[in-house]
Amino acid sequence: MVFGSPDRVVGGAHPTVSYLQSPQAVRDRCRALFALAEADRLQHWRYHPEALPAAADYVLAVMRQQYPAGDVPFHSRWRHFEVAGESRLERLEPQLSAQDPLEQARLKVDLAITSVLLDAGAGSQWRYVEPETGIGFARSEGLAIASFHSFTAGLFSSQPEVPWQADAPGLAAITAHDLAHAFQVHGDNPLLGLEGRVALLQKLGHALHQQPQFFGAGPPRPGNLVDYWLTQAINNTLSAPAILQTILQGLGPIWPGRVELAGVNLGDVWPHPQLPETGPGSNLVPFHKLSQWLTYSLLEPLQELGLEITDLDRLTGLAEYRNGGLFVDCGVLSLRNPAALETAHLPGSPLIVEWRALTLCLLDDLAAHLRQTLGMDATTLPLVKILQGGTWTAGRQIAAKKRPGGSPPIQLASDGTVF
Repeated sequence: MVFGSPDRVVGGAHPTVSYLQSPQAVRDRCRALFALAEADRLQHWRYHPEALPAAADYVLAVMRQQYPAGDVPFHSRWRHFEVAGESRLERLEPQLSAQDPLEQARLKVDLAITSVLLDAGAGSQWRYVEPETGIGFARSEGLAIASFHSFTAGLFSSQPEVPWQADAPGLAAITAHDLAHAFQVHGDNPLLGLEGRVALLQKLGHALHQQPQFFGAGPPRPGNLVDYWLTQAINNTLSAPAILQTILQGLGPIWPGRVELAGVNLGDVWPHPQLPETGPGSNLVPFHKLSQWLTYSLLEPLQELGLEITDLDRLTGLAEYRNGGLFVDCGVLSLRNPAALETAHLPGSPLIVEWRALTLCLLDDLAAHLRQTLGMDATTLPLVKILQGGTWTAGRQIAAKKRPGGSPPIQLASDGTVF
């Protein structure tokens, strides 16, 4: 698809940038690589379609195990605050309910955004021991519980009298020492990408100052997005892609060392050598994993405020190692060169870009298979519930069966900002 020269701007935004920031572009570009896999022409991976039904059956069995009554919630950060039989948000009562509904929503968005940005892979060695319970947590749950306690302790706030918020000055002032202390990081408890996480939070603080239309003033907060979305809602209705678009625009400047087009940092978007260069950005594959995970995690606070969220299934699955590992471990995908399993791969490497693209397509195909089996549709069983029910949990379970510590099948060289 040709969009014109890189410096041609239409309506205030380069058309290719707008396209690459859409869920449709994620699906289009991933399907282009998937078509190469179907023709057995992809550089690093082979696709085995005959194995997909068994993978779908495995996911369905996990869904029935986890949610026997069929009441599958959204796949969001809030699930990680509910581990070990307790909702951490209940600990904030009655102070939380003393706030008006709008401030409650702002507070939850502050919490969700900071926690999701800290959610990239922790590595297999790191643990967080919750002070109140003495329970140790690892990986996503550990990062969630650590970020929750950091939030309630006021780590992200510049105002000691208002600790339960994240604001621009507070985020910009965070140091590696601060985060290491809050997350119990030391020589025997290393956290992958610590410096990258700190840089991400600092950049978020600066980005909040730069875009008052989204984040307000006095001081700017991620939670002020709630006020912006209320102005964008029509008849109390807001589409999920509109929420994602705001996230991509508002948080775009924080991503480190990424591809830029027309002066815009594209974020989780990567080139692939087998896509044709027919115009600016034509060889790029967008995923927007953290941004879509964040969008999914913001739905519940907005719904609690009374907004109806539409077009959920226009968002895509999440291109991360649990979903991707599921298809490798179930034999749906295999590497052409098994020796590639022995080395760690950067997020921008063609092997990882292919793996993530195939994962997103397979999540859609698996969702279609599950809905047909269950006699449901995208409204009654949206992708965000299949992820929770679901593929993410199934990916974790099968990884634990196949490898000590449940590590992913592919080694990732993470900087703390992608996976």
